[in-house]
Amino acid sequence: MASAVGGAALGAVLQEALVGILKIVNVGRKYPSTLETNISTLEAMRPLVHEIVRYNQELDRPAAEVETLAREMRAGEELVRRYSNKSLWKFLCFPYYQMKLQEGDESLRRTLSVDVQAQMARDLKEVLKKITDVLMILSEQFGPRNYCLGTALYGIPENPEFTVGLDKLLNQLKFDLLKGSEPFLNLTGFGGSGKTTLAQKLCWDPEVLGKFKKNIFFATFSKTPNLKIIVEKLFEHFGQPKSEFQSNEDPGYKLRNMLKQVGESPIMLVLDDVWPGSECLVEKFKVPISGIKILVTSRVKLDLESCISYRLEKLSHEDSMTLFRRYSQLKDTGPQNDLADQAVRCCGGLPLPLQIIGSKLRGKPIEFWQIKVNELSRGNSLLDSDDEVLAFLQKCLDDLEDKSVVKECFMDLGLFPEDQMIPVSALFDIWTELHNFDEEFCAMPYIYDLTSRNLSTVLVTRKVASEADNYYNNHFLMQHDLLRDLAIHLSNKKPMEQRENLIIDINKNNHRELWSEPKKQGIISRISHQLSIILKQKQVTARSVSISSGEAFTSKKWSMKPARAEVLVLNIGGNDYSLPDFIKYMRKLKVLILINYSFHPSQIHSFELLGSLPNLKRIRLQRVSVPSLCKLKNLRKLFLYMCDTSQAFKSNTSIKDALPNLVDMSIDYCKDLKALPVGFCDITSLGKLSITNCHNFSGLPHDLGNLENLQVLRLNNCTDLVDIPVSVKMLQKLSLLDMSYCIKLFRLPEEVGELSNLSKLYMAGCSRLSELPTSVTKLVKLRKVICDEEIGILLREYFDHAANTPSIEMTKDDNNFNLNWLFGQ
Repeated sequence: MASAVGGAALGAVLQEALVGILKIVNVGRKYPSTLETNISTLEAMRPLVHEIVRYNQELDRPAAEVETLAREMRAGEELVRRYSNKSLWKFLCFPYYQMKLQEGDESLRRTLSVDVQAQMARDLKEVLKKITDVLMILSEQFGPRNYCLGTALYGIPENPEFTVGLDKLLNQLKFDLLKGSEPFLNLTGFGGSGKTTLAQKLCWDPEVLGKFKKNIFFATFSKTPNLKIIVEKLFEHFGQPKSEFQSNEDPGYKLRNMLKQVGESPIMLVLDDVWPGSECLVEKFKVPISGIKILVTSRVKLDLESCISYRLEKLSHEDSMTLFRRYSQLKDTGPQNDLADQAVRCCGGLPLPLQIIGSKLRGKPIEFWQIKVNELSRGNSLLDSDDEVLAFLQKCLDDLEDKSVVKECFMDLGLFPEDQMIPVSALFDIWTELHNFDEEFCAMPYIYDLTSRNLSTVLVTRKVASEADNYYNNHFLMQHDLLRDLAIHLSNKKPMEQRENLIIDINKNNHRELWSEPKKQGIISRISHQLSIILKQKQVTARSVSISSGEAFTSKKWSMKPARAEVLVLNIGGNDYSLPDFIKYMRKLKVLILINYSFHPSQIHSFELLGSLPNLKRIRLQRVSVPSLCKLKNLRKLFLYMCDTSQAFKSNTSIKDALPNLVDMSIDYCKDLKALPVGFCDITSLGKLSITNCHNFSGLPHDLGNLENLQVLRLNNCTDLVDIPVSVKMLQKLSLLDMSYCIKLFRLPEEVGELSNLSKLYMAGCSRLSELPTSVTKLVKLRKVICDEEIGILLREYFDHAANTPSIEMTKDDNNFNLNWLFGQ
């Protein structure tokens, strides 16, 4: 029994031992494949580890970073080397070798998957940090570029390389952008003046980037903006889910909601190239949050609520040269430098033409430069020699396609010479007759339209109280030379016989076929010459004719008949001038404007030709010696500016017969005028009389009351005027009386209270006028008074118990001068 039990126990032990031996044999059988796996792993890893070690040495990284990996590789290689050559008789040791190899392989894999990957992640972060540090250094040294990693600027081109002459305005914009309270900033300027460049530069400014970070968005509006597309891009930019729009109003509604959500951080939106009429779309970007700023660039000053406006002016010559040198890569010394100066002057201070011309001349031989400059020096416009500049400037008028009257008004500016001030009142005369305007009431809005589109600039030579009363004798327009060239170029597109505006510049010899120099000839030769002129005469259909002769003018023989012209503008120079003989054919002429741009008044000859023109309604003479007036039966407006009037009224014909239907007369800056001629007050048709800045004018005629239709009497700045005649009481239609800065005026007649229709009384600067007649309280229609403080206090006492109390504006110094205009005269 005992032996049986012992045998059973032994059998169980042997069976368990056999199972263990089989497990060891199975482990041993895997040894060859495990060995091959280890060898393959080591072969694959060896070159990679060698590269890691080499890069660490080149980058001067600590050796400890790769020591663990290297140690595991060496241990693995040692195991493979040791166990690769074991004899079969040592088969009982294979399970031990197998476990060693498995442990080595697992240790190597663990090092690769944990330690090395952690090192790689750390190295990547360190590399990004160092790149960011380097880029920040570059930004500080050379300005920010579009490689800034932490900023997402949607749609912005690269940081502009050149911003010459824009730094001052850039700083103003940046100040209001960072610290101002107004949400809208409107940057305007003529096409090619650098608006987009300045806006881009502002987006890359380090301080702007620091405030707005990734919340800077740049979108181009253009002529036909698509709000849905712009809003979709904004949603994408701010990481918002794409939204479906159910109606035309939906984009604006969802835009405002989205901006409110993002508005916890400051937001900067740049809306570039916004056209007139898109203000309602721009307003949709305005949301009631404090951190949003919207920069709008446009050629036209936009009517936006809560907006600060800025205007880009043309570059100075020095800045223009700097910019041109950069684009042309011109060296400081060389034969091209003198030519460069001439080329730059033709670009008129506009960055775009400077870029176009400079780039085209870059690297070209001097002969190429000479050809280009010679083209311009012969009087040709830059637009005639460069199609690219012309094409761009024409785009500046694209928004006038639907506003034909505004475009025609722009074209009329070309009737006046370059670099000269254009009198606004002269434009009123032209537009009233050509476009049927109702004088300045309808004409002035077109002046504002042109200036808001940066197609011209208004210069006010002197601010007076009468500005509010549609008095614009002190207003002038200035126009960029290239814009004038554009107006002339567009006029010249049609054949000469079909042009609306015919512009002749004798100094530049354009339209040479229309005139010739006089020659000394015998009788037969002169007759023959006259016959040839008659046979060759061109029937010109232009409604406006402009002739510029400058200093070099001599009498010309003209071979044209501008019989349909309604406006004639003569821009002259020199001491003597004869009206062109073709005037006698101008039976439809309504407006004559003659402006002398030389320093001394010019003597005018053949003035009697005007007496034969049945439709002549308006004459403006500037800086001329006015000849004896002939009979101008239908003349309604006469304007004398800076003229010598000593001969004007010396005639056998009475002034009433010479000007029987005159309605408006202005005499401004005529220093020789002391008194109005005898019989002047017999012109009972006169409704407006302005005698201003005539410092020797000392007295109004005693029969002033005969001007029964007079509504406006301006005597502004007549410093020698002493009193107002008693007969003023008879001017029962007078509504405005302006005596401002008549410094010697010491009294008003008691009868002034009988002016039953007087509503405006201007007396600022009348320093000797210390008291007023009490009859002023009888001026029942008086609504506005402008006067000095002393008179103002007195008037308030007078009207304290009166039935009506006018608005009394007291001023200490309302006489503001701008002497810069003198250089343009």
